[in-house]
Parts: sequence; structure tokens; C-alpha cells
Amino acid sequence: MLVSRRYFFFGSLALPALAAKKTPEALRPGILLLLADQLPAFMLGASGNKQIYTPNLDRLAQTGIRFFNHFSCAPAPAPGRATLLTGRTPMQLGPSGAISANDIPLDKLLSSNGYTCQEATGAEAMASLDRQSAAKPFFLQVNFRGVRPPYDAAKKYFDRYAAEPFDGYAPEHPAPNAALGKEYLSSILPNVRKAAAAISAMDDEIGTILAKLRDRQLLGNTLIVFTAACGALLGRHGLWDAAGASDPPNMFDEAVCTPIFWSWLGHVPALAVRPDLISAYDFIPTICDLLSIPVPQRNLCGRSYAPLATGKPLPKKQPWRLILCASHGNTDMGREERYKLVLRDNAGGPNELYDLSIDPGETVNRFPDEHYLTIHQELADAISAWKLKYSS
Repeated sequence: MLVSRRYFFFGSLALPALAAKKTPEALRPGILLLLADQLPAFMLGASGNKQIYTPNLDRLAQTGIRFFNHFSCAPAPAPGRATLLTGRTPMQLGPSGAISANDIPLDKLLSSNGYTCQEATGAEAMASLDRQSAAKPFFLQVNFRGVRPPYDAAKKYFDRYAAEPFDGYAPEHPAPNAALGKEYLSSILPNVRKAAAAISAMDDEIGTILAKLRDRQLLGNTLIVFTAACGALLGRHGLWDAAGASDPPNMFDEAVCTPIFWSWLGHVPALAVRPDLISAYDFIPTICDLLSIPVPQRNLCGRSYAPLATGKPLPKKQPWRLILCASHGNTDMGREERYKLVLRDNAGGPNELYDLSIDPGETVNRFPDEHYLTIHQELADAISAWKLKYSS
């Protein structure tokens, strides 16, 4: 069992993007990337949330595929975006977590392959779509930063949640190591209502953008991807922000597990849900695979999941990975479907190990338990190998 796990992990790191015939520029799709900050997957209707109103995102998820085990590689807004848009690890990006002039982010990659590229806010996206045509492929990245504190939304959205009890968000006492966002912990329920209002406001903006895409007759050949740079705890575990909500940083699933929906009519199956462990560092190889363009030669650790997104089988000798990794500050994570290991200061501690099958809320740290020693060692080896190979 352990040998096969390691074989799949190390084997998947070395796999190139799956080969495909070169796609003529005229046939390449437009790409609309809807990118939020600090939006955990558990706050969306498509993920099963019954209290937050997100009808447009729910419909978007239904028109395509949703990966419910999608993880930020660096669960904080700036490095989370950078790893998604470059495919590089936090170790490669450096302490600032910012995209440098030497990097090859998605817009630079696509512009060198015939795309017209623009980055916009929700309000600016409409004008950008008015300038597009089916004759030339476009890439539009729309940033939604209103879903992070202090939560930007019109009064009608706050009114919608004024009396919402949010039964699933029972207030906890602030964690002793609370850091970023701890001012929101003194009044958790009203602040969860604010976050919900901002999410619904974003959902309405997305609905308007998608309507414009349809009106411009661009919907048929546009790949739409909705995701987030990182999640947020929003009061769970006595914390509010993402990884930086605590000192040292945390790797709770609320901060690390982010939504991702893919929709592309005729190419991505509708009403599809996948459980595979997907990382933000897989995004660039996947886009390159779909468009039949070369992956940047930057020692990237990700792998294309284009076959999974388009409903095609993986080659029998190239199964999907069983372990993925993440890092922020002095904190590293190795995660498989059942277990999560969190190491700090190169395993100097404090360290955590969770058995997610019986403790999905990550409430019992099993790191000291000798019964978990084997899985602890397996995940620690995976983290070490990842950091050694992908730090430069």
C-alpha cells in the first residue's frame, strides 16, 4: 500500500501535459477566469450550503464540472493567486509570494499564443466583453476582492441576511494564536452575515457577466473557470482569515480547500463532480494541455487534469496523484484523501496530523499517536521530496 502511494506521488510529478494535436488559433476558446479571494468552498450553494444565496454560481457548476477536492498551494491571497497563475510553488516564488518580472503568468503565456488579454474588476468586465469577438481568442481575468474583509456589498445584500441564524456556524471562542482578522471574532455571527452578503453580491455580478457573454454570442466557445486564491475560516476553529489567521499559519481545510468550477459547452460534461485531489499548481499545465501550447519550462510541479475536466479517462499507466502539498510561511502540508499532515519549521513543530475520515472538522490532533506513525512518515517524505525538487 505504502509503496504504491509513493509510486503514484512521485510518478505524477514527472508526468508532462498529455500530448494533443496543435489547435489552430481560430478554434481556440475564449477564456473567462472568475477569481475570488478568501472564499472557502463550504460557503457556496454548489458545495451544499443551504443558507447562502448563489444561484448564478450554482447554475455555472451545473453546466460543467466541479472538483470538490481542490486546494490552494499557498492559502493566502497574494501567494495563492501567484501559484494559480504561474504554476510555481511558494518556495519558487519567494517570501513575497508575488509574481515577478521573470515569471510567466497566464496572461503573458496566452498573449504570446495569440490571445487578447485583460484583467478587470466585475464592473470593468462588461466593457471588456463588449470589445471581444469570435474572430480572435480572448483571456479575461475578473477579480472579485469584495468577498474579503471589510466586505463590499450594497445594503440589499446585508438586509437579506439580517435575520439569518447560520445554524452551521456556531460561534467559537477566539483561538489563543489568532492573528489576521481576529477583530471579527468578537462578533462572529454578524460578521458571517457580512461575508454572506458579499458572496451574494459577487454572485449577482457573475450573473451579469455571464449574461453579457451570452448576449455577445461568445458563450459557445468560451471556457469559464471560477475559483478562489484561498479560503477563509470565518470563525471556525476560533479563527477568521486564511492561513495567516493564526500564528503560526494554519492549514485547516476552510483555508486551503477552494471551489473550482469548469464550464465549456460541448467540451466539459454538465452536472459532473470529481473527487480527485487537485492543486492550484495544476491549473497552468491544464490550460496548456487544453490549448495544445507548450508548458513554460520553469520546473513546474503540476500536472494537467484536462482529461478529468473533459470527461476522458486517464492513461492506465498514468493514474492521478494520491498526495498533494502546500506551503505558507514556516508551515507545510501533505494531504491525501484520508489524512492531512501539517509540519512547521521543517518538522520542528508544532505539528498536526488529522484523520479526516473520522474527524472532518480537524478537531483531534493525532500527531503524537504512535498508531499513525506510518502515515505520518509517508506524508512527511512527500513534503520533503516536494520541497527539495521544487524550491528553485
